[in-house]
Amino acid sequence: MSSRQNDLSSNNLTSLSDSNISLPQSLKVLDLCRNNLHTLGCNPSLLRFIQVLDLSFNSKLSTKALEGVDLRNVKRLQLRSTSVKAVEFLNISNISAGHVVFSGMGLKNDSLLIDLCTMLRRKRSWIKNIDLTHNGIHNATNSTFSVCPQIIGALDLSNNDLNKVHCLDFLGKQVGIKKFNAEHNHITSLKSCKTINFNNLKELSYRYNRILSVSGYAFSHMPKIETLKLNINNIAFLHRKALRGLKNLKTLRLDNNLLTDLFNDTFKDNYNLQILNLRNNRISVIFNETFMNLRNLITLDLGGNKITQIHPSGLDGLRSLSKFYLDGNNLKQIDSSLYHAFQDTLTVLDLQKNFIRFYKESVISPFVNLSKLSDLKLDSQRNYGLVVLPKKFFKGLHSLESLYLTNNKIDFLPPEAFDDLTSLKFLTLDNCCVGVAQLKPGVFKNLRNLTRLVVENMGIQNFSKDVFGNLTKLRMLQLNRNVMQSISVDALESLPKLHYLDMRNVPLSCTCKNSLLQNYTVNNPNVQIVYLYEMKCQVDKKQKFHNFDTKVCYIDQGKYLFFSTAAVIFLFTVSPLLYVKLYWKIKYSYYVFRSWFSDHWRRLREKEEKCTYDAFISYNFSDEEWVMNQLLPNLEGNGSSFKLCLHHRDFEVGRYIVDNIVTAVYSSRKTICVVSKNFLRSEWCSLEIQLASYRLFDEHRDVLLLVFLEPISERQLSSYHRMRKVMLKKTYLQWPGPDCTDPSQAQELFWNQLRRAIRAESSHADSESSKNHSEIA
Repeated sequence: MSSRQNDLSSNNLTSLSDSNISLPQSLKVLDLCRNNLHTLGCNPSLLRFIQVLDLSFNSKLSTKALEGVDLRNVKRLQLRSTSVKAVEFLNISNISAGHVVFSGMGLKNDSLLIDLCTMLRRKRSWIKNIDLTHNGIHNATNSTFSVCPQIIGALDLSNNDLNKVHCLDFLGKQVGIKKFNAEHNHITSLKSCKTINFNNLKELSYRYNRILSVSGYAFSHMPKIETLKLNINNIAFLHRKALRGLKNLKTLRLDNNLLTDLFNDTFKDNYNLQILNLRNNRISVIFNETFMNLRNLITLDLGGNKITQIHPSGLDGLRSLSKFYLDGNNLKQIDSSLYHAFQDTLTVLDLQKNFIRFYKESVISPFVNLSKLSDLKLDSQRNYGLVVLPKKFFKGLHSLESLYLTNNKIDFLPPEAFDDLTSLKFLTLDNCCVGVAQLKPGVFKNLRNLTRLVVENMGIQNFSKDVFGNLTKLRMLQLNRNVMQSISVDALESLPKLHYLDMRNVPLSCTCKNSLLQNYTVNNPNVQIVYLYEMKCQVDKKQKFHNFDTKVCYIDQGKYLFFSTAAVIFLFTVSPLLYVKLYWKIKYSYYVFRSWFSDHWRRLREKEEKCTYDAFISYNFSDEEWVMNQLLPNLEGNGSSFKLCLHHRDFEVGRYIVDNIVTAVYSSRKTICVVSKNFLRSEWCSLEIQLASYRLFDEHRDVLLLVFLEPISERQLSSYHRMRKVMLKKTYLQWPGPDCTDPSQAQELFWNQLRRAIRAESSHADSESSKNHSEIA
């Protein structure tokens, strides 16, 4: 309770007689209504600083109880349903008469009202407002208010028993009145009034009466009226000329009546009208030129009628219309041609609860010219909703800020449905789809200004970043009553402005896949989760989502991730090195193992002892001419008895080539590699020298001979490290080139050296032979 106001109502107080009671000077408002006060019995100066005093509903409080009480500073005194007599009270009190509210003081007949007016006149020459509500006034005559001082403000006769107003002739000379209120009475009709009397009257209200008809020129005696309230009556007949003469009228309330027809001259004189409310009548057709003269109309409310048709020029003349309400009618289509008159001014269009329905996606947008429209309501179309939402339905609505599509049973939301709505801030889609909503990625891609999104009860199964990730300004998200069992925290974190999240009645599972979501909801101080601590696990209703056990989700997870990551990195690092260094050795080992597994290895070793061939010749195809013309005649002919193994002659047909090479190497006492530049570039030659060198180094047998057909520089041999290793340890021969002094003698020496090397027995003690290097130039 503030220090300026004290509420002591409904406390069964009977008096304020305690001599110790004192009120602070700062107290300005005192409410003592609904007690059992029969006397105040207080110090006369107790209320001297009070400005608002309510003594209503103290039925035993009499006039005498207020005698001598200082009320000079009271600006508003209420005495409804007390026993205080208005005239007697004014006669004994020092309160200003204009500050007394005469509501509910039993002033129910002319005699009492005239006495009151006489007293008011005696007290002062004019009065601003008179409140005579709840007095049971049944009738008022021409002399009732004639003796009252001039009323320059409002006269309120609401909640009485008036059944006629007689063109307000009972006000007599009260032509200065600005507002007259006769709501909640029993008035049944408004007759024609052609005498102009009340030029200062600005506002007139006959709401909550029983008016059935309004005759022509019913308001001609108040031509300057600006606000006329005839709503919540039973008006079935509104004369074509009922509103004639009201050229200053700005607000007209005719809602909640029984009107069926409007004509092209109904609003003929009301060209300054700004607000026209015709909601909840029985209008079915808007005829041509009905609103032709309403060029300044800003708000037109036709909601809750039975409109099925609007004639082609039915909306012509509405050049300034900004808010147009057509909700709750029987419209079956949206005719874009009707909106041409106000296409540059309309900001609000309400079409909810009609019968609008589409059967195909290729529909031209009816809103393409409504460039200023900011609020569009299409929710709850009867009987089955929109069913189909056309792809380009909202084309042109670049200024739209609020869109309502609730309760429409749409089969499918096209990904491009909202592409033009770049200014949209509020979108509601709750209960708009049939069954499970398959929201396509990018359906909200252009809604970067959206601040509130309602997608309740859409059957959404997956809350993904692809769908919701572009909503960077979203502040409020209502996801309740959907069917997803988990929500991606990445998707939520892509909404940086999110402050309010409603996930009620979503069957979130209390499992490890929601452990991050639990942490997000509990520990994120920037997002309010609606009823977080009431959300239950789906399997165990006794368990709450915010504290279900997530320890099992993190057991040794870091360690496992470290070792698995380290192993992957190691493999990716070492594998290329192994491939480069050990490729042929691994391949060789594979074939050796396979031979061993098939008992072939044993047979190879037995053949080795018998040595089927003296030498296996490894050469490149480009060097075959030298092998056939030089090597073969000199080793197998000319008195030599060597048996050589050659690819084309001795390899077994139909057998794997690697198996043939392995057999040739181990079936020969020596392997002669005819080295040339082409030999170094050959993959199969490389395999052959690799196999022979493995046998050389692993078994310590002198089985490899290198014959260089041409000079090869050290740089060219640098990448063939195994061959260089062999050259450093074993015998190699150089075929004498044409630049030799005596080629024939040099070649003869070459062949003798080669024959001697072939005949040399393999020895495990190859330390001596490793020192024997020979080169014939």
